[in-house]
Amino acid sequence: MRFMVIVKATADSEAGVMPSQELMAQMGAFNEELVRAGVMQAGEGLHPSAKGARVLFSGAERRVVDGPFAETKELVAGFWLWNCASLQEAIDWARRCPNPHPGESQLEIRQVFDAEDFGAEFTPELRAQEERLRQEIASRAA
Repeated sequence: MRFMVIVKATADSEAGVMPSQELMAQMGAFNEELVRAGVMQAGEGLHPSAKGARVLFSGAERRVVDGPFAETKELVAGFWLWNCASLQEAIDWARRCPNPHPGESQLEIRQVFDAEDFGAEFTPELRAQEERLRQEIASRAA
């Protein structure tokens, strides 16, 4: 099972405060453990929401809202994509993570949908398209 582990933003991360060298070293060591265990598939930090935008949908209408966004506790500062046998395994790894921010921090763990989760609506044609796109992404990354 794949899980997205979301590092929630803080006032400091939204202000663009960069992590200390010590925290970066701790996170690097943790990421090495994840990679060696075959858990980590991807992981990145994100710029503050002030450098981002949201696209809002209402039927066929689209509206763009530039950052920053007010509710810091609802924002994402970074993420990992992990491959774990269960939610409990992902939780166990998350509990080993260095605190991502000085003070209080929060990780949110969410399972990523697999093709089987979509049922009959995910037709053989749509599955073939999905597989073709995944292969194209992989070949571009190589």
